[in-house]
Formats: sequence, C-alpha cells, structure tokens
Amino acid sequence: MDGRRPSLPFMLPSRTHLLLIPSYNTGPKVLETVRAARAQWDPVWVVVDGSTDGTARTLLALAEGDPGLRVDVLPVNRGKGAAVLHGLQRAEAEGFTHVLTMDADGQHPAHLIPAFMQASMARPEAMILGRPIFDESAPLIRVRGRRLSNWCSHAETLNAGIGDSLFGFRIYPIAELVRVMARQPFMRRFDFDPEAAVRLVWCGVKPINIDAPVRYLTPDEGGVSHFRYLRDNVLLTFMHLRLLLETVLRLPVLLPRRWRRRPPYQA
Repeated sequence: MDGRRPSLPFMLPSRTHLLLIPSYNTGPKVLETVRAARAQWDPVWVVVDGSTDGTARTLLALAEGDPGLRVDVLPVNRGKGAAVLHGLQRAEAEGFTHVLTMDADGQHPAHLIPAFMQASMARPEAMILGRPIFDESAPLIRVRGRRLSNWCSHAETLNAGIGDSLFGFRIYPIAELVRVMARQPFMRRFDFDPEAAVRLVWCGVKPINIDAPVRYLTPDEGGVSHFRYLRDNVLLTFMHLRLLLETVLRLPVLLPRRWRRRPPYQA
C-alpha cells in the first residue's frame, strides 16, 4: 500500500458524526479497513495504539494525501478503550457529537457505515448498536461465550434492549460517553464495549439495534486477533461482577424506569 489518496465518491465531510478506528498491530489489514471506511464516510480518524508493526508510518503517509483522514499515534499500547477515549476527547473538543467505532481487523461491514450514520442522525439521543450476524467463520467458543456476556448485560440493564454487548461496530453519543468514562477507571481495554453500553443505558441512552454481518478472517486472509481467552475472560468476569453489584445498588432508580420503558427499538 502506498500513501496515495484513495479514489472516493463525492461526499461532504460531516460536522457531527465521526468514524473512529482504534488500531493495534493489525498489519496490512488496517490499511484495507481504512480505505473501505473512507469510501463510505468523511471524516475518518485512526488512533494507533502503540503499534510496533510499522503500520503507523504507512497510515500517516496515507493521511498526508487525504484531508478526510486523521491518524493519531499513541506512544505505548494502552488498550482499545483508552484509544477510543483519546479519540472521543479530541472529537468533542472539535464539536463532533457522535462517533461510530469500527475495528481495524476487517471484521466489521464498512458498507453499512452510511446506514448506521443515518440511523443515528434520525435518533441522536440514542446509541446505535450493531447486532452481529455470524457465518461459518465464527469460532463456536466465541459465539457461545458472548451469550453469557449478553445475558449479564440484560440483567444489568433490566432487559433494556442491548442486542449484543461485545460487538464493537456501534455509534455512541460522545458527550455522554466521555462523562461516563471520566467517572471511573475501567473501560480502558477489552471491557470497553460491554461496559460502555450498560453504563449509557443507566444514563438513559436508548439502544437501537441494527443487524450487521461479521466475518472472522483466517491468518491466511490477514486476520489478526488480540483476544486472549484466559486474560480477557477474567477481565470480563470481573467487569460483570462489578456491574451486577452496581445494578443492585441502582435498583431504586432502574426499576421505576423499567416500568415506564417502551419495547427496545429495532431497525
């Protein structure tokens, strides 16, 4: 991949909705992801989270020829949530109101970016959550494992309608999420996506679920996974124990809201 600007359809840059891609050692696949994202949206920001694979240099070169692409490089790896927070804080300072997060590894459907953005613009008070549709490439242990995380998220929000707690292709309202993350030290690594959805529901942000295909790429296809079953499952278990305890403490607030709630929004 060289640093030339990709061939793009004409589009005006959004002043409210930003596409944010955190990236850590995903190899050449991040370049394909960025090009696919830029073909669908303007602007796109990439936060390189301390990568050591040389992709930061190539991404910076790509951004030099594309005013719709910004690349921030963090000096050390701090985790997905920390990389997203870095982008959120800069976006809020520049007046953006919503961010669509997208993984750098090629699993998320770039062609659905405009549909997600349109859904968010129609309902700016909500968060737009991708609900993954798996094909045969999905590891069975990962599919079964996320069912437990989803069950916990339903319990923690009294079934508020989070379609999938772990799928990172989603749109957040920036100001609300920045405030949530500023109040506590968690949500900086793999625990970011599920805890962000739960805490935003607690703040009154409604989830809107949109189906989205997801594909797990093999190493031969350039797929890279940084998920570690023991480490990250321990992290998720600790997170859900915290959130379930907090749910009990929040019941005086959550229960009255539960009775007034309409059925979860679907799209």
